[in-house]
Amino acid sequence: MSTKAKFVILLLMFGLVGAAAIGYVWFADIAVLHPKGVIGEKQRDLLWIATFLMLIVVIPVFVLTFAIGWRYRAENAKAKHSPDWDHSFLAECVWWGVPCAIIVILGVYTYKGCHELDPFKPLEAEKEMTIQVVALRWKWLFIYPEQKIATVNFVQFPEKTSIHFEITSDAPMNSFWIPELGGQVYAMSGMRSELYLMANGVGEYRGSSANISGKGFSSMFFTAASTSEEEFSSWVETVRGESPSLGMEEYKKLASPSEYNPPAFYVLGDDGLFNWIVMKYMMPMDGSPHH
Repeated sequence: MSTKAKFVILLLMFGLVGAAAIGYVWFADIAVLHPKGVIGEKQRDLLWIATFLMLIVVIPVFVLTFAIGWRYRAENAKAKHSPDWDHSFLAECVWWGVPCAIIVILGVYTYKGCHELDPFKPLEAEKEMTIQVVALRWKWLFIYPEQKIATVNFVQFPEKTSIHFEITSDAPMNSFWIPELGGQVYAMSGMRSELYLMANGVGEYRGSSANISGKGFSSMFFTAASTSEEEFSSWVETVRGESPSLGMEEYKKLASPSEYNPPAFYVLGDDGLFNWIVMKYMMPMDGSPHH
C-alpha cells in the first residue's frame, strides 16, 4: 500500500472518531432524545425507528462511494474493466426494492404513531388534571380552573398525572412545547387546541415557544415543574394565600406586549377568563367575560 493511501485511510479514521465524539456530545444535549414523559418516550422511539430505517439506505451508499472510489482508482490495474456492462437485474432489484420496502415499513409505523400520539387523545392514567394555556406577547399564561389560580411563565403539576392542556392565543399564532414531555401544538386566536402530557417522575423541564411570533419570541420560555401530589397541593395553597387576584382589568394589563417576564402567580378572579379569551375573536364583545 502506498504512503498516499495510508495517509487517506488514517485521515478517514481520525474523521470518523471526531465525528463520533461530536455526535455523542450533540445527542447528549438534545431534550427530545432524553424524554421524561410517556408521550415523549413514544415520540423518541418513533424518531429512532425512522432514523435507523433510513440509515439502511444511507450507510451502504456512503460505504460504496468510498469502496468503489478506492477499488477503481487509476493506479489499480487489477480492477475489472467492463465498458459494455449496463444492466443488472439483481442490482436493479436491490436499489429499487430495498427503498420501497423501507418506505412501506416507515409508512406503517408513521400511520400507527400518528393515531397513537394524537394530541387530542386522552392518556390512560389514574388521575387527570386540566390546565388552560394562553399564548401572549411574549409570555405564557397558565390557568388552573379547578384550583382557581393562574401563573405566568411557570406551570406546576403532579407526577404520573395526565395533564389535559387546553391551548389558545391572545396574540399572534404560537406553538406550545415542552420537549422532554412531548410534541408541540399550535396556539391560535379564537381556537381551542388540546394536548395531553404526563411526566414519569419529579423534575423541572424547559418549555418554550416553537413558532416565531415577533420581537420577544426568543425570551418566550417557561419552566414546567413535575412534583409529588403533596408538593403540588402545598404549592397551590401558597399561591392562593400570597398572590394578587387576576380579573379582567388585571388580565388586560398582563396581555400587553412585554419581554423577559419573570414567573408571576395569581388567584383566579374570574372563572370565565379562558372562554372569554377564546370567544373574543369569534363575535363582537361588549367587554363582559360571560358574553
